[in-house]
Amino acid sequence: MIYIIDDDKSIRSTLQAVLEDEDYFARCFASGRTALRQLEKERPDLVLLDVWLGKEDGLIVLDQIRELYPALPVVMISGHATIEQAVQATRKGALDFLEKPLSLELVLQRIQSLVPGIQPPLASQQAEAVLEFDEIIGKSRAILDIKQSISRAARTNARVFIYGENGTGKELVAHAIYRNSRRREFPFVEVNCAAIPEEMIESELLGHEKGSFTGADETRIGRFEQAHKGTIFLDEICDMSLAMQAKVLRVLQEQRFNRVGGSQSVEVDVRVIAATNINPEQAIADGRFREDLYYRLNVIPINMPPLRERQEDIPLIAEYFIREAIRENQLENKRFTNKTMELLQNWSWPGNIRELKNVVERLCVLSTETEVDHETARLHIGQKVGQSMSKSVLDPGVDLKSAREQFEREYIIQALKQCESNVSQTARHLGIERTNLHRKIKQLGIEMEQL
Repeated sequence: MIYIIDDDKSIRSTLQAVLEDEDYFARCFASGRTALRQLEKERPDLVLLDVWLGKEDGLIVLDQIRELYPALPVVMISGHATIEQAVQATRKGALDFLEKPLSLELVLQRIQSLVPGIQPPLASQQAEAVLEFDEIIGKSRAILDIKQSISRAARTNARVFIYGENGTGKELVAHAIYRNSRRREFPFVEVNCAAIPEEMIESELLGHEKGSFTGADETRIGRFEQAHKGTIFLDEICDMSLAMQAKVLRVLQEQRFNRVGGSQSVEVDVRVIAATNINPEQAIADGRFREDLYYRLNVIPINMPPLRERQEDIPLIAEYFIREAIRENQLENKRFTNKTMELLQNWSWPGNIRELKNVVERLCVLSTETEVDHETARLHIGQKVGQSMSKSVLDPGVDLKSAREQFEREYIIQALKQCESNVSQTARHLGIERTNLHRKIKQLGIEMEQL
């Protein structure tokens, strides 16, 4: 998508017509103020910005665009600009400066050279699902398909099973389905099945009566009951014990259950969304996941692609995390050079969006320059992933399960070291619950005292 910001209607309409003839999607704005309001809702691929916008100064608008999107390509256009203004615009981050009357052929050449990846046909823009609530960043075909699936799922009460590697954004999909559904006025209850000890999960999900076991000093309502008329999100469901899977299956079948230690049946109306970061069919084959529960949950499957399979979305996501890092850490504006962004796009990101967020924040915090250059980025990305990837993980003789566990172990060790062995801080850094991290540390045999 390309924004055209110019107070001259004839220039706006001419540019829009030419761009749309070339299958670009263009939006026109007569003022910087109007364009900035829209920019708060979406990020285009490039902006064509006039130096003079009636009473508005285009260079001030450029500064405001830079605050929102430090690395967004902006091309200035003007018929009355001085050399000094052109230099000033370049210093403020404009990538080019075109003089009026515009050569339309030159405009197209500049667009293709500055952002060669943008040429989505208008049809693909029109096919994007319109969601009232949407936190998923991306314009790739894979993400547009995900949003279509979310839109379809939100219109129903059908159960949804979300697949995807760690850090791909499965929680965002679950939230989007809920927030766009008819149940959005009722509770959304999230449960990380891997983070709850096996002996506590039945009480956690179904609740318990007073005196039902040692320590049960009062009656407690479980997560299913809390989610009545709303939605429950069972994350990492394949890590749930087989015994508890059987009880969840019964709740799905009957929409009723007994609290632990109770004899009275509790009826619930709950929509279930489940997620896993492993292959459920392999888990079934390994005897870790019930096949009948799988078929109950897998009514609408949604597969979140890893970041390496939607590289065109990386600049959008990185820009968002840059703004977050600047705001949360009260930093001066930062921007990534084109070579830095190219490096980010070509990295494999085994930790997916969660890892990208950590790297972007680190680069923003540690870089002393306004522009984060390629060499600085390469060193910090290598520090995060490349240096921690041992030869044993890369050995083709190592099976995938062992390689994944080895990488996860080394990844967590590196994060713990960076956070000086502070488990709570590391859990926030990794985007997981503290109890889940404790379980992973024990499961992976990480010796805290040796870090």
